[in-house]
Amino acid sequence: MTAAPRRCGWAASGDALMLEYHDREWGVPVHDDRRLFEMLVLEGAQAGLSWSMILNKREGYRHAFAGFDAATVAGFSARDRARLLRNAGIVRNRLKIEATVSNARRFLELCDERGSFDGYLWAFVGGSPLDGRRRGMRNVPARTALSDEISRDLRKRGFRFVGSTIVYAFLQAVGVVNDHLTRCFRYPELARPRR
Repeated sequence: MTAAPRRCGWAASGDALMLEYHDREWGVPVHDDRRLFEMLVLEGAQAGLSWSMILNKREGYRHAFAGFDAATVAGFSARDRARLLRNAGIVRNRLKIEATVSNARRFLELCDERGSFDGYLWAFVGGSPLDGRRRGMRNVPARTALSDEISRDLRKRGFRFVGSTIVYAFLQAVGVVNDHLTRCFRYPELARPRR
């Protein structure tokens, strides 16, 4: 019997969905705008809740928010938003739903201005992921100067549910920062080569 691979502490719960997310997705650099919008929405939805709950509702979110097509979501009417408030497949929070629709509009504006959200986001780190080199969970910050900067800029542009802690979780999720613990089996696979 082979031993289970070493993982980051937050993923060691044994929950199959959480393990799958950690092992295949979390921290992998994302450059697809639709996927970046998805993760921005989901990280905002998590505010005050558990990531496990959001992962369990992810398919509901994909269905409710048109596969995270920002142009479609930006056009959601008051009737659409009222329908979402009755949808048990997502977090039925009026402020979070309104923010998702509003953020879709801001997302499109930013894409028009910068060419893509991908280009906007990755410009903050010169196009290469930052390597956190975290040895233990206590070494993983809730926010950083980078997340503060991006949060400020997004809020200035009218985005909501993009506080620095939410933005840092987003940066970790989409691989802008590799915060897999150095003892985690995923760390070396995602670590930036040293120069």
